Amino acid sequence: MVGGPAGTWAVLGPLLWGCGLALQGGMLYPRESASRERKELNGLWSFRADFSDNRRQGFEQQWYRAPLRESGPTLDMPVPSSFNDVGQDERLRRFVGWVWYEREVTLPQRWTQDLSTRVVLRIGSAHYYAIVWVNGVHVAEHEGGHLPFEADISKLVQSGPLSSCRITIAINNTLTPHTLPPGNIIYKTDTSKYPKGYFVQNTNFDFFNYAGLHRPVLLYTTPTIYIDDITVTTNMDQDTGLVYYQIFIQGSDHFQLEVNLLDEEGKVVAQGTGGQGELRVPSAHLWWPYLMHEHPAYLYSLEVKLTAQTAAGPVSDFYTLHVGIRTVAVTKNQFLINGKPFYFHGVNKHEDADIRGKGFDWSLLVKDFNLLLWLGANAFRTSHYPYAEEVMQLCDQYGIVVIDESPGVGITLIQSYSNVSLQHHLEVMEELVRRDKNHPAVVMWSVANEPTSFLQPAGYYFKTLIAHTKALDPTRPVTFVTNANYEADLGAPYVDVICVNSYYSWYHDYGHLEVIPLQLATQFENWYGTYQKPIIQSEYGADSIAAFHHDPPLMFSEEYQKSLLEHYHLVLDQKRKEYVVGELIWNFADFMTDQSPQRVLGNKKGIFTRQRQPKSTAFLLRERYWKLANETRYQLSAAKSLCGNVPLYSVKQDLPLH
Repeated sequence: MVGGPAGTWAVLGPLLWGCGLALQGGMLYPRESASRERKELNGLWSFRADFSDNRRQGFEQQWYRAPLRESGPTLDMPVPSSFNDVGQDERLRRFVGWVWYEREVTLPQRWTQDLSTRVVLRIGSAHYYAIVWVNGVHVAEHEGGHLPFEADISKLVQSGPLSSCRITIAINNTLTPHTLPPGNIIYKTDTSKYPKGYFVQNTNFDFFNYAGLHRPVLLYTTPTIYIDDITVTTNMDQDTGLVYYQIFIQGSDHFQLEVNLLDEEGKVVAQGTGGQGELRVPSAHLWWPYLMHEHPAYLYSLEVKLTAQTAAGPVSDFYTLHVGIRTVAVTKNQFLINGKPFYFHGVNKHEDADIRGKGFDWSLLVKDFNLLLWLGANAFRTSHYPYAEEVMQLCDQYGIVVIDESPGVGITLIQSYSNVSLQHHLEVMEELVRRDKNHPAVVMWSVANEPTSFLQPAGYYFKTLIAHTKALDPTRPVTFVTNANYEADLGAPYVDVICVNSYYSWYHDYGHLEVIPLQLATQFENWYGTYQKPIIQSEYGADSIAAFHHDPPLMFSEEYQKSLLEHYHLVLDQKRKEYVVGELIWNFADFMTDQSPQRVLGNKKGIFTRQRQPKSTAFLLRERYWKLANETRYQLSAAKSLCGNVPLYSVKQDLPLH
């Protein structure tokens, strides 16, 4: 690999942290360029659930060796989507085990005949364990339902006069104590109550375990000598932006690299050569969060050009990566972005909607972002798993700050702290950092949500996990979200920011809103007095059924949800002047859960319904979030919203002026 001067690399080395990854290869988002093409495979796939008693009939009969229709009836299944809510079969909605997807794909002739073209199959996510065949040949396996994986299938599609290929994907949604998230299978052995062999999937998290091909599936091409990965970190030297880059190449050790950094007008502002280096950007535009600056979310474009000579002639590859120049730091009572105190006022979300379940949907995504901008929210947490790559891209573009969370939710059983579980959790963090490391919107990693961090093995588990994540990425703080007692939490000493979930006057002291201020103030004082670290109220809220009203407020009414939030806000307004650096409501929208007497068609803590219609609390939070934004003193007197509305705000005003 062509490199820069040794002295420069000595400075850059500690900042370019990709060497901490044990994973082989990069996971750049597939973008079209002069050297790359992509073919979306979204749409209808053939589908079958394996309802056999042992759920293994598909393997015993080798369904992958021939078209799926030849081994029995199939259903049409949209991709991306969850399979659970698309049909009318109750058995499929609650199915646990192996399901099978298949798609016949017609390939461009140049893909199958040009041996200098590399053809890659990429699956955005498959929940939970996936095995992939192409033309009956095994090409990939992947564990984990929220991160992408891919396979080079060039040899399979270039091995003869083929014009198409058959892609088969088997997916198992079973959760065990060692998966992430964990779960366990409970066998009901009382034959007076249950049929022989009856079992249920048990989980310790409060959302429905949707399954299937949740994100886009596609084919893309590169040259056989190609840009495999790029790592970028940024800093500031007075008003000069510093962009450190490292580029990884596959296919050859002999090549040249040209790097250009372009501003939003397409003007080249810095240039470099070689596999690593520093780009200096005079009078740099910084990446600022939404509502923190007149021009938030400024993105440069890092254009990388690879050239190499082969026996067959010259080869070129081109890739463009969006870059936001910004810094993140944490003190004992502040969270700093670009050296300025940042206060998280936002939401927790879920990838969840009617019919499609957790399936990716552009219309839904854009609607959600328009609601976030209307709300005045500047942040969200990817509760409780990594969201789609396209979500991260919109956060970069709109200035929505992200706490990027792993699927470490429901870690409650002692078995889930075993070395087997820890090893898998470490690998998941490697995959997550590899995918999201270059997003300026991502300002903190969260390794887990509400684990039983008071159990004896939790101390070593989280010490190891957090240290590993920091080794992967020394540029961002690391946390996990706790609901444990501050004295008993064995993982809290290792986090950079304390994130606390509490549901005063909801899960206990039912209906007694008056106790919230004392209990919440005591919570904050105990945590800060013990750890001297900034605190985020990472979850709080109450269920409300849309259009249920009662005054004085009673539980499940919109009035109770609104009043509970107001009681929290009284204390948050006191403590944010000291060491509380954020508040994230639970939840952005109502979402589906397992059935139980406590859940009426899901969790109703959303400030919007599942159909994205506002409850009373949405207007309350909108007023609050815009007031919080107005207290920010670093921006100019007006800031443009990124949605169709253009609210103006001044530091002297409390609400957007329309």
